[in-house]
Amino acid sequence: MIPFKRLAIVSLIASSLLMACSPAETPAPADPVTTQPVVSAEPAAVPAAESEEQLVARAQGIHDRVITLDTHADINTANFTLDNNYTMDLETQVTLPKMIAGGLDVAWFIVYTGQGPLTEEGYAAAYANAIDKFTAIDRLVSEIAPDTIEIAYTSEDVRRIAATGKKVAMIGIENAYPLGTDISKVREFYERGGRYMSLAHNGHSQFADSNTGEASGEWLHNGLSELGRQAVAEMNKWGIIIDVSHPSMEANKQTIELSRAPVMASHSSARALDPTVSRNLWDEELLAIRDNGGIAHAVAFRGYLDSEKHAANRAALLALQTEIATGMGYTLLTPVEVRALDETARATYDAQLAEINAAAAPRIAADVDAVAPPVDVVDFVDHIDYMVNLIGIDHVGISSDFDGGGGIEGWQDASETFNVTLELVRRGYSDEDIAKLWSENLFRVMDDVARIAQEIQAAAGV
Repeated sequence: MIPFKRLAIVSLIASSLLMACSPAETPAPADPVTTQPVVSAEPAAVPAAESEEQLVARAQGIHDRVITLDTHADINTANFTLDNNYTMDLETQVTLPKMIAGGLDVAWFIVYTGQGPLTEEGYAAAYANAIDKFTAIDRLVSEIAPDTIEIAYTSEDVRRIAATGKKVAMIGIENAYPLGTDISKVREFYERGGRYMSLAHNGHSQFADSNTGEASGEWLHNGLSELGRQAVAEMNKWGIIIDVSHPSMEANKQTIELSRAPVMASHSSARALDPTVSRNLWDEELLAIRDNGGIAHAVAFRGYLDSEKHAANRAALLALQTEIATGMGYTLLTPVEVRALDETARATYDAQLAEINAAAAPRIAADVDAVAPPVDVVDFVDHIDYMVNLIGIDHVGISSDFDGGGGIEGWQDASETFNVTLELVRRGYSDEDIAKLWSENLFRVMDDVARIAQEIQAAAGV
């Protein structure tokens, strides 16, 4: 059953007291000499309803006690230099100050590579991109802010680091494309700190079909390729969790069937709540993840949670921007037109757009959000509720996809992380359940994957 918001408990006078005084049960009069005075029982105390202030304080206590962990935060390596980095007040959705302000303990930074050509040149460029991101994350924890954040490789590492008050970095790999056709690189990426990896992203890889094939009906492998099947076994062997957030449904089914270890969806929501979104997971996939012992992380991505609601909000915003642009003598361009601009023209357009957005900002609440409300934390937790009801509290987690398109009203960046816990408390989730959703479920999966990897290696004499 979906947990509902807490209601004040009203005590009722026990029906047995009423029955004791009914005519049919009236006892014979007692001897007047021996009868003791009747003392009326104190009425049952009625628990006071929890005030909003008390509920928020209780939620804050839970938030402070649990280990809050976001499984998907994209990065730009330009923000991982000594002169420009996450110790500063950058415009990125994740920075160390924002993690501290929002009580976000753990961020999985993502080694993301967009899908390119399946050629030796494409593989080489993808590998270079991945190494650049691995190196950037290492630079953050070893050179830029070693006193503030530390990298973790195991659940035990996370607990140890969090106990010191430091923030925790972990590494996820989005798209196995950089491996090329060399399966031995799975071990290399594990040794570089990668602890989960998806076999595809947007576009079919050498390992697996992508969910994006659904739009065109064109598939490259009808699920996994032979190389993909080898990659599943190799990831099991070295202890990298297989991420099923981006591949096709058929690829995911084949992966889960082949995998000896639990899998995860690092950032996917429930497709039953918005069937138009191929990036989300059908009930069949969620149930398979449950039966595999894995975990699916609901993602705070507006267009994945409620695409129709988000489209209406974007349309209202565009109408406002167009009105302002026209008054300023500017013309708004489509994304395709923007990408076609040369560097000088792009700089000019960006300056114009900044001017338009600055003028729009004070009007958004009344002219946009009041007309077409934005997707928010309530919508996000609706997906968590659905997934918990379908596959159980032990198989659901939380992710943002910050700096990769994620962010919703109420959880726009890491500084607002508490609002997710607050909404979970409003719906009646227990302290234990909230701890599971934020991190304990993933810790179990991480431990299982590591244990199975050790067993495989021992059996192979590695």
